[in-house]
Amino acid sequence: MEQQSIKNRFGIIGNSPALNHALNTAVQVANTDLSVLITGESGVGKEAFSQIIHSLSARKHNPFIAVNCGAIPEGTIDSELFGHEKGSFTGALDARKGYFETVNGGTIFLDEIGEMPIGTQARLLRMLETGEYIRVGSSKVQRTDVRVIAATNKDLLEFTLTGKFREDLYYRLSTVPIRVPALRDRKEDIFLLFRKFAVDFAERYKTAPVQLDDEARNLLISYLWPGNVRELKNIADQISVLSPDKFITGNDMRRFVPENNNNRLPVLASQSGSSGNGEFNNERDILYKLFFDMKKDVTELKKMFVDILQNPNGATAAASYAKEMLIHDYPPVNELQPSLAPAFVQQHQPVLMKQNDIHDHEEVEESLNIMDKEKELIIKALKKHKSKRKDASLDLGISERTLYRKLKEYDIEE
Repeated sequence: MEQQSIKNRFGIIGNSPALNHALNTAVQVANTDLSVLITGESGVGKEAFSQIIHSLSARKHNPFIAVNCGAIPEGTIDSELFGHEKGSFTGALDARKGYFETVNGGTIFLDEIGEMPIGTQARLLRMLETGEYIRVGSSKVQRTDVRVIAATNKDLLEFTLTGKFREDLYYRLSTVPIRVPALRDRKEDIFLLFRKFAVDFAERYKTAPVQLDDEARNLLISYLWPGNVRELKNIADQISVLSPDKFITGNDMRRFVPENNNNRLPVLASQSGSSGNGEFNNERDILYKLFFDMKKDVTELKKMFVDILQNPNGATAAASYAKEMLIHDYPPVNELQPSLAPAFVQQHQPVLMKQNDIHDHEEVEESLNIMDKEKELIIKALKKHKSKRKDASLDLGISERTLYRKLKEYDIEE
């Protein structure tokens, strides 16, 4: 079948090389039973390619079903796909067939495959490799003959590195990968698509289709279209409905399409004296800095509380400084220049500096073993009362008999 006739049949608009390559791949793989992984951003039309593959295959007269894996709760997706037996879980009043059983002989399209839970991924891998599956709550192995076409707008290869997606399943699904290009990568098709959507709208509502001048057309083409074809269709419908004049100028187009949208991500406000060299060039850098600053603040507060416990006399000054540090983001006391320190810090600086100096010395960890402490107290009591057991036991708050047993237990010589 010629490529143009396929485009006409399935409503594919465009002539960009990337789109034609994806379409050719879909046509070539259609008449096989190989698994296909369709990748591309949200709104590029991945489901249309799955329908092309099914309609041109030997399974075209058998069922086709599209399943959005991200829309099914994790607790029920196994039941939806593989079925369940009566009483297998709360609410399972009857046995139920899953999609792989009802679509036997046909094609199942698993959209948003990256959202599938790890446990379900293991079941799917077994089904792909052997054609076998087990209903939830059953021990009986069943067989099915279903072709799987998967789609995702995520980077599944990166997901395999972080443990979110099984590596063996990724390679099993991507036997034949098809990449559907984003709309911004096929700029020559943008105006063709807009005109198609505008004409369809006009025919549906018996009105004249909108026309664009050169400036409006350039704005339309230069926009990055993060929502891809879906967003373009929405814009075409908005313009057709809301524009009183059917001839759209550049100023009219700006009401619907932002002229500059090169960076739609939030950015960190530049600080005075910044070199503007892109210190925070992505969201990951911003998050790292926030976490680092939070960790630094928590560390400073931990030190402050330790100092308060070790030096109660400086507790008031330390608490005041901790409060001011949180409000004004002051640095540690030992990093403050005298001219920059707030008045109350200068007033209490000897106490606070002394507290900070504690951390400059090596800390010797004291034994906290209860038996060691008990033995030490018994020895001290005996020395205090000149080895008189009765007096020592009264001072320790134990019986003389218990003291005698402890002396034997700890091998203490009187």
